[in-house]
Amino acid sequence: MDVDAFVQAHSGEWARLEQLLKRGRLDAAEADELVSLYQRVATHLSVVRSSAPDPSLVARLSTLVNRARQAVAGSREPVWRDVARFFVVEFPAALHRAGRLTVAVAVAFVLIGGVSGWWVAANPDVQASLASDADIRALCEVQFEAYYSENPAASFAGQVWTNNAWIAAQSIAFGITGIFPVYVFVTNAIGVGSTGGLMASCDRLDLFFGLITPHGLLELTAVFVALAAGLRVFWAWVDPGPRSRVEALGQEGRAMIGIAVGLVPVLLVSGVVEAYVTPSPLPTWARIAVGAVVWGAFVAYVVVLGGRAVRAGETGDLRKELRGDRDLVSG
Repeated sequence: MDVDAFVQAHSGEWARLEQLLKRGRLDAAEADELVSLYQRVATHLSVVRSSAPDPSLVARLSTLVNRARQAVAGSREPVWRDVARFFVVEFPAALHRAGRLTVAVAVAFVLIGGVSGWWVAANPDVQASLASDADIRALCEVQFEAYYSENPAASFAGQVWTNNAWIAAQSIAFGITGIFPVYVFVTNAIGVGSTGGLMASCDRLDLFFGLITPHGLLELTAVFVALAAGLRVFWAWVDPGPRSRVEALGQEGRAMIGIAVGLVPVLLVSGVVEAYVTPSPLPTWARIAVGAVVWGAFVAYVVVLGGRAVRAGETGDLRKELRGDRDLVSG
């Protein structure tokens, strides 16, 4: 094959294809022309490769065909757009849908922890069954406060983050059982309440709340969200409503995984607050104010972005093109 003659015969088509590719928008006729030229140039590339594999011409046509293929088939969105969509739409939508159950879990935690704390503080026999008098004094006077400052802040933040992420992951992963997350929840509520009761027995309840409130607002909220997400999966299995059980589990399960991923940075923030703000020399009111601001920002994130996403029809699930079609159901 005469390469020069081939180039002369088809260079007009290649130039026209390049011209179309440079335009931002095409009308219907131009779009049809682009598809036709893409097919013809792809054939030209095949002919050149098989008959006269000139390296420079092959490279030129390969680049042109690849650009045309992307224009015709559409290119994949950048990863950063998927990440942005997740944190602006999908994650807050999932949090907003679990909002009522999260509030119910929080109320239950306060009730269980409050009753446990009152029971321990009001009954010396219960205190004795938990620890000796010397151990209780050590807890009230030294150990409880020292816990937040006995390790380097960066190391402590990582430890707290890992521990809380593990608790949240367990609540989510075993949520379908309906039993394990409730067990973890009740155990933690009783543990926090009992510790508060021991501190109250020493008249150190102010120290107790002064230390757990700055980070506890966000940390416990994240744990409540994880439990609520797990229980939603359990309820989707028990009562799928108008959806099939498989569809309900799929939708809630995907949203649950999204919550698990989204809680990672949330728990990281609470770990940083616990490591750097809770043991800081700031006045108690200032430390609590920092924690309240961080927690308030998270709540605003859920209410504003989550509410907007839910009103737009988002559920926290993946986009339709990524999860496949859903079967139509009545009701």
